[in-house]
Amino acid sequence: MVKQVYNKLKHIHMVGIGGTGMNGIAEVLLNLGYQITGTDIAENQAVKRLKRLGARITIGHSAERVEGADVIVISSAVSRNNVEVQEARRLKIPVIPRAEMLAELMRMKYGIAVAGSHGKTSTTSMIASILEKAGLDPTIIVGGRLNKVGAHGKLGEGDFIVAEADESDRSFLYLAPFIAILTNLDKEHLDQYGDVEEIKKTFVNFANKVPFFCPVVLCLDDANLQSLIPKLERRLITYGFSTQAEVVARNPKFHEFSSASELFWKGESLGTLKLNVPGMHSIYNAMAAAGVGLDLEIPVATIFKALEEYDGIGRRFELKDTVKGSMVFEDYAHHPTEI
Repeated sequence: MVKQVYNKLKHIHMVGIGGTGMNGIAEVLLNLGYQITGTDIAENQAVKRLKRLGARITIGHSAERVEGADVIVISSAVSRNNVEVQEARRLKIPVIPRAEMLAELMRMKYGIAVAGSHGKTSTTSMIASILEKAGLDPTIIVGGRLNKVGAHGKLGEGDFIVAEADESDRSFLYLAPFIAILTNLDKEHLDQYGDVEEIKKTFVNFANKVPFFCPVVLCLDDANLQSLIPKLERRLITYGFSTQAEVVARNPKFHEFSSASELFWKGESLGTLKLNVPGMHSIYNAMAAAGVGLDLEIPVATIFKALEEYDGIGRRFELKDTVKGSMVFEDYAHHPTEI
């Protein structure tokens, strides 16, 4: 989607533009210079931000909104019966899912995509933090508000794009990243898949889309992911607390909102990994991010500094207030494992 090479695409209309998977893409497209219009059922903070950046957004759906658009991008929450989708099809305007637009953005850079039932957003943003600290200025698209950026997306000048890969409706199969990260695999989205074995097959298909010379970064402690290894045809970088993994954390010590553990790479101690986000799950996310950084030959000191400075994302165990001595947190958790 290099605009200076092929400039027929100018006006992009996004249905469900304020959604977590959509507004980051919209912001990147705006910064690339495209005319962005969109609709949603309610005005949230993301919609307000996009309006300030120049997007023309209408609350509520109507057929006339698609007029003049070169392509319609729809979120996974938008039905094919949506009036704008139906009108676009009548007018022969292409209608594509958000993942296809993300794939087009990823196609022109070195894509790093994070898939998994849990931890995608945090792991994606940790990887982005490492690349930023290394001076690589990545493009970032995540499903949560990056605290340092204040948005779900950022257009970078560098060669990398870091993004979440949404497995919920199999749309991550549109993506062809250079590096794929698999954080875990749980019983989820069974309305789409039917059973866990079908989820496993789809994860294998996704991972094997990585070029033969690039890695799949995988959590060895996750039994479901471990069972996929015989079917994966790409180079693996494993991480976990298992001593069989390549990236290993040992002797974790937890404090109220932080942790410290010793990090090993292929049996060699790299030093103390300090995090200022809480929980064992954060150490897992950091190990995945460190594995990517190490494979890209980013200095260990840079990786450690980026992860220590990482301050999280919105709605991921986010402290909102303290009321009468009780801390109030907001979290996106919507699965029994996450809760």
